Amino acid sequence: MKFPPVNEQMDEIRRGALEIIPEDELVRKLDRSARTGEALRIKQGFDPTRPDLHLGHAVSIRKLRTFQDLGHEVIFVVGSYTARIGDPTGRSETRPRLTPEEIEANARTYAEQVGRILDVSKARIEYNSDWLAPLDLAAIIELTSTYTVARMLERDDFAKRYAENRPIALSEFLYPLMQAYDSVVLKADVELGGSDQKFNLLVARTVQERYGQEPQVCLIMPLLRGTDGEQKMSKSYDNYIGITEPPEQQYGKTMSIPDTLLPEWLELVGQLHGDELEAWRRRAATEPYQTKRWLARKVVATYHSEADAERAEAHFDRLFRQHELPEEIPEITVDANDPGLRPESGQVWLPALLVRAGLASSNAEAQRLIEQGAISVDERRVSDRNTRVMTTQPVVLRRGKRQFARVRFT
Repeated sequence: MKFPPVNEQMDEIRRGALEIIPEDELVRKLDRSARTGEALRIKQGFDPTRPDLHLGHAVSIRKLRTFQDLGHEVIFVVGSYTARIGDPTGRSETRPRLTPEEIEANARTYAEQVGRILDVSKARIEYNSDWLAPLDLAAIIELTSTYTVARMLERDDFAKRYAENRPIALSEFLYPLMQAYDSVVLKADVELGGSDQKFNLLVARTVQERYGQEPQVCLIMPLLRGTDGEQKMSKSYDNYIGITEPPEQQYGKTMSIPDTLLPEWLELVGQLHGDELEAWRRRAATEPYQTKRWLARKVVATYHSEADAERAEAHFDRLFRQHELPEEIPEITVDANDPGLRPESGQVWLPALLVRAGLASSNAEAQRLIEQGAISVDERRVSDRNTRVMTTQPVVLRRGKRQFARVRFT
């Protein structure tokens, strides 16, 4: 296969990247690839700890697409086995364990989701349970012998927890080694990851050498801060925008970000570079609202379509500028005498009704949302966690600014 000149490839690969470790090795790999006609193997993994891939993931997935467009082999690894441990990166305590059933359910749609960015017909979708699950104790001991505890404790979050006498489970030390073993099995030439993944990616270089392989190059991408404007976008922090979320939710969530996020979102989400990026950053400083409208349309058009972006914008304007309810509100029908709703005198308990309508995951969460002022009944905000709702006619429930449900009683 014929590849673009190495210098042109490097220009595309460097764009938007934080670090390439080491860059001279990547140049050599690309040069060898050009001489032999063999594509490089480019890897990145994602643990299905939640069912959604989000805009933060998309920052590096788009770089995978860059490698794909340059003619290289992209390997999208679903961490179906590593998710059982959970990446300890940035954690102050051990992650709660997910069941195999939860992991399988979350992973089920990853291939479809990543197809919003990658050409999946040319990508390899691999599940690391295929090679990690069969490892016996002897193989695991061999893997653990490739790295030392002292080196593992150099990792910032482990070092901090150790200094503060916080527990570190031995299984957490296994996580970087298992991720590294993915690279061994796949013979990765390059691995991508966010800046918080730098340690894990570097571990793989050492482990690959211990298994007699040429070490991978680590390509470090910037982290996108989430909709709260503080923490990195994360499923754990619930501050994310999923790449397959409905257009109206993508648009509305983008409009809700703090103005301070606009400079980085224009680059990492809006995919702007050079003079165009600088021009939009100047505009964001004086016209943040209009800049956000452009960015929200860009998000929806990227992951859905231009027509969806137009409809999402119109929906937003009806809802927030003209103070109208959306044209389409999801409807559910519930039994007014369902014991779970605590019926009494023609009324039901609002927290349980919110759960039944899909606006809260539990009665406890529903009560918190009510007390925080996030819930409205027929456009009247409620704050009492013991609020009861009449069942004589349908009601419209609202969570926050964008989530609605119309409930009919039988």
